[in-house]
Amino acid sequence: MTAQPPPFRIGKIGHVALYVADIEASARFYADILGFHTSDVYGEDMMPGGAVFMRCNPDHHGIALFKATEANPAGAGLHHLAFEVATLDEVVTARAHLRAHGVELDFDGRRRAGVQIAVEFRDPDGHRLEIYWGIDQIGADGLSRPAHEWKGARSLEDAIANPVIGQNTTLHDPTLLQG
Repeated sequence: MTAQPPPFRIGKIGHVALYVADIEASARFYADILGFHTSDVYGEDMMPGGAVFMRCNPDHHGIALFKATEANPAGAGLHHLAFEVATLDEVVTARAHLRAHGVELDFDGRRRAGVQIAVEFRDPDGHRLEIYWGIDQIGADGLSRPAHEWKGARSLEDAIANPVIGQNTTLHDPTLLQG
């Protein structure tokens, strides 16, 4: 495992439990690539195959890794898991960090509904993961942004250059896109 934390910080997620093929490899991925910390480990005496409980904030765990079985194969039943970061700069930094660690990207840019700017990739078991910033907030009126204001973008550069109404895509450090 690397001694240096990643150059971005995951904010908060809900509790998600995943079935994984190799608990140790998955735990290394979540620690080394995404900066999670192990809270507790179940050995074989606690649960067949064991488990690892990991966190990215003060909550005991946001992710629990359980040994996959024939009935519950690795990567099954999960569409994706999204991690919010506090700034757009962190999304750009996360993309560079993932690339530097040989993690293949499935997507970077802006999706339509929600208009968050994101980078999407997979963990060792093929779970689809997303690091994002700037998701729309729904007010007390319950109304979301109308579809005609959505503006998909197929790169971070395009998303930043062409913001949606009300989304400030000014980077604190514009040199992040030069790398």
